[in-house]
Amino acid sequence: MPTTAPVHGDVADGFGPVADVFRDNFATRGEIGAGLVVYVDGRPVVDLYGGIADPATGRPWTRDTPAVVFSCTKGILAVCAYLLVQADELDLAAPVTRYWPEFGANGKADIPLRLLFTHQAGLPALDRDLSREQVIAWDPVIAAIEEQRPLWEPGTAYTYHALTYGWLVGEVIRRVAGVPAGEYFRRTLADPLGLRTWIGLPERERDTVAWTLAPPDAPTTYPDLVVERSLTMGGAFDFPADAAGLVSFNDPAIQAAGIPGAGGVSSAEGLARLYAACVSPVAGAPLLSTASIDDAVVVRSQGQQRYGGPDAGQRWGTGFLLRSPRVRPMLSDRSFGHDGAGGHLAFADDRHRVGFGYVVNQMGVAEDDRANRLTAALRSCLD
Repeated sequence: MPTTAPVHGDVADGFGPVADVFRDNFATRGEIGAGLVVYVDGRPVVDLYGGIADPATGRPWTRDTPAVVFSCTKGILAVCAYLLVQADELDLAAPVTRYWPEFGANGKADIPLRLLFTHQAGLPALDRDLSREQVIAWDPVIAAIEEQRPLWEPGTAYTYHALTYGWLVGEVIRRVAGVPAGEYFRRTLADPLGLRTWIGLPERERDTVAWTLAPPDAPTTYPDLVVERSLTMGGAFDFPADAAGLVSFNDPAIQAAGIPGAGGVSSAEGLARLYAACVSPVAGAPLLSTASIDDAVVVRSQGQQRYGGPDAGQRWGTGFLLRSPRVRPMLSDRSFGHDGAGGHLAFADDRHRVGFGYVVNQMGVAEDDRANRLTAALRSCLD
């Protein structure tokens, strides 16, 4: 593939249109630094990177550059959970209290585990105010969840659990696996697959992470108080950025803490290889069974949220964002994964045997279409 600065990498025959769009994102969509990797049938067919990882120093984006991928972390947790389901260690129909007895206080005793993954548990925001230090410490958030009363009758409505998802699902994984969710992911998936992906960044990797830039049209108000407390963890974080334009998740302490709903750090290769391994032979048999994928791609939540703005068109499965034609078309109704604030996208598709990972450092504008343009180009190459 002929390269044109600032884009580098390799593309297999037949996938040139994806490279064209990746390059054009720099020319016409304000891309600063980015990586894109696509696997098909267990092998990489697109491996592209370019631009600047840190505008303050001019450090270039390399093939191995990781970035904070925000809610792509939720999909990683969902993969971990399905592995525990396959091992008969989790039952999505069981009450959460089977694994986390203290969760059942204040009207939560009968909430089935699946509702934690589908944004239907009624716990998108907490009443207790928490400092950033308390949020990083983990246990204060768990205590606040245990004392929280659901904001609606669980299972009757949904609102995206922007940050609480990570503690809800992460604590169940911790109780079952005996180690924090980030450590379980590292032992079970990241190390065996050789992924540059972490939920809890090691100090040795701190200087390799891309610097996240705030979106040029960052909102100054939220649709309602619940959404504001959900996105900021009750004010512990600034989202998407503070008044000076600093994105909270650039803080090394937050990256190291392993905030499991939004604090994952990954290269494009790490995300693509993880999702490829779910549906194709990357390092042995596919990680997820057909039964697991069949369950994962069932739409569980969609339409107007209980709190928030107008319906944007997202369709949610069990822990995954599914093909959502209006906002995230992906490849087919067998696509499952997650996007991340700012423009990241990672997913698998067992119909096309694809693993896709795209990470950026310039958070996108409200109508950001960078990832969707890339998936449209990929779809044209696969058809």
